[in-house]
Amino acid sequence: MQLWFQTWQEVETYLQHAQGIIIPIGSTEQHGPNGLIGTDAICAEQIARGTGELANALVAPTISVGIAGHHMGFAGTMTLAPTTLIRLIGEQVEALAAHGFRSFFFLNGHGGNIATVQAAFAELHAARWRAGLPEVRCKLLSWWECDGVQKLWRELYGDAEGLHATASEVAVTRYLFPEHIKNVPLDPAIAPTSHFYDARDYRRRFPDGRIGSNPALSTPQDGEKLYKAAASGMAEAYRAFLAEPWDGAAV
Repeated sequence: MQLWFQTWQEVETYLQHAQGIIIPIGSTEQHGPNGLIGTDAICAEQIARGTGELANALVAPTISVGIAGHHMGFAGTMTLAPTTLIRLIGEQVEALAAHGFRSFFFLNGHGGNIATVQAAFAELHAARWRAGLPEVRCKLLSWWECDGVQKLWRELYGDAEGLHATASEVAVTRYLFPEHIKNVPLDPAIAPTSHFYDARDYRRRFPDGRIGSNPALSTPQDGEKLYKAAASGMAEAYRAFLAEPWDGAAV
């Protein structure tokens, strides 16, 4: 259930029996020669929708721009400062909490967001505690952390999965939006892997944008399997999050 497609009366009815909500968060950044710039936001948004259907949960609008400064050497990438994202998350949670939401499950599609999102949670929880406001809970989980997803990508791609512009995330977008598949030769087939410092260093070390991956292996058929495994795993994790004992409102 997407929040956008509900009326305010329907949200009030939902809140009478549930106070949990799923918030997709991704990024808008390059994903190599054959990966879509919107990959991280697309995966988070679509998997969140599937998760919401399975868990009978509301899904908030996607936070589609995240922490991507290291990708700014590639055209089309957009990024936020960590302080901006911390404020954005805090204000969105506070707005929803004002209506009675208490459990916030952030479904993540971009590894670069993790540290900043956790910092946002720490600031939010501390501020509400100091102000004596009702308790809320925030959890972050990346869709690829599901056991079923990890098992699948290891079987499908092995070492060619990579670290950025991964075969699995490109496969998910190819399943969801086959009309936007990009067939581009990759050289080398598996991109190099190493550390990097800033956006300029990233571009020097990884000139086509990939890190350790071969997304030419990605197929829509693989993407369907990965999408279903992710939605199922995220729904299970969401239910477990809501079931954790606490003194807050019913979730």
